[in-house]
Amino acid sequence: MAQDNKKFYYECVDCGRVFHDDSVRYLCPDCSRDQKPDDAPRGVLKVRYPYREIKKKHPSFESLKATGFLGLYPVQSLDSFPPLRVGQTPMYQISRLNGQHLKEALFLKDDSQNPTYSFKDRASTLVAAFAKERNIEVIITASTGNAGSSLAGICASSGQKAIVLVPEKAPLAKLTQIVMYGAKIVPVKGTYDDAFDLSVKATEKFGWYNRNTAFNPLTIEGKKSVAFELFDQMQQTVPDRIFVPVGDGVIMSGVYKGFEDLLQLGYIDKMPVVVAVQSAGSDNIARNAFAETFEFRSSHTIADSISVDIPRNFIMARQFLQKYDGEVLTIEDNAILEASKQLSANTGLFSEPAAATAFAGYLQYQKDNRLPAQSKNIVLLTGSGLKDLNAVQQVISIPEAIHPNLSELKNLIK
Repeated sequence: MAQDNKKFYYECVDCGRVFHDDSVRYLCPDCSRDQKPDDAPRGVLKVRYPYREIKKKHPSFESLKATGFLGLYPVQSLDSFPPLRVGQTPMYQISRLNGQHLKEALFLKDDSQNPTYSFKDRASTLVAAFAKERNIEVIITASTGNAGSSLAGICASSGQKAIVLVPEKAPLAKLTQIVMYGAKIVPVKGTYDDAFDLSVKATEKFGWYNRNTAFNPLTIEGKKSVAFELFDQMQQTVPDRIFVPVGDGVIMSGVYKGFEDLLQLGYIDKMPVVVAVQSAGSDNIARNAFAETFEFRSSHTIADSISVDIPRNFIMARQFLQKYDGEVLTIEDNAILEASKQLSANTGLFSEPAAATAFAGYLQYQKDNRLPAQSKNIVLLTGSGLKDLNAVQQVISIPEAIHPNLSELKNLIK
């Protein structure tokens, strides 16, 4: 139980140890002490709140919403958040696909409308606010692109300094964003995991605040904001299914954590079914979530944002999936690219392969007749397709230029 005078506290997902303080914390020191390099990170912390006290102050969801949900974030003031508007992204209901009327309800949550065009802004803005309240000016992160460009953009708006370590093969569009936002970019020879490990060493050596996925528990807290928005946009009802693209497991855990907070407050009485959708070439959560032992494999997928060898939030993600009867699904890369093309052609929403993976999962459920009529299904679209144009080149065709005459135009249109 949290102490009443504390706004929040930390709880280790492995040993359950509680830390009754509001200081900068990363992993549980006990569980992470004997961490093995080829194992899922131990000691990831979950942020908890005095739910009983919050419920007394805010007996309804509307009451808490009116405060900007401040009681469910580990910051003291909304003024601490950077000035860029993050969240409150649009959600569209789609009634037809490929000329066919849908028997189920389909909603697309478009988080490419965040300032740096990805879901990652939800985590970065909370990390930046937390750092500001502690007079921390330098924030470091490892990233395959989206988290780095997100941190760079958010820090540019807040006057903080961002240092971003990226694997040298990260997509050019994302690297360009990082540089244009004025962050210090550091390409690292090797994988995302190599960049991650180096950033942790730098944090220990230089005292920089670390935004790394799951390593910093506030990344999960920031991403949970989408759950509050979904509940609100669904007229305060719980959807039947939410399709989430999964790499490290932090976005999925954020979705779960937001709805779990609402459950703790009594605003909802059930959890949605979360479908964790992964590329078949990077399936370390889907393959191990319900297994007795873990076996992590090297990842190879066109969906670079969810290409992860060792999922940094595996333990928490696994716990959420098991506790709340979540579902897992893997999709081949060719199906991901086809889903991206279908999504764009049918809806006007162009998503990067990692985001389109969630839509591919929805299409697979539809094909397998796993979506009951009138069921409410949400697909999280987590990043813009403009972030990785090279990935979709194999499913598009641009015709040769014509001479400027009507005859050639008519032949081409045919």
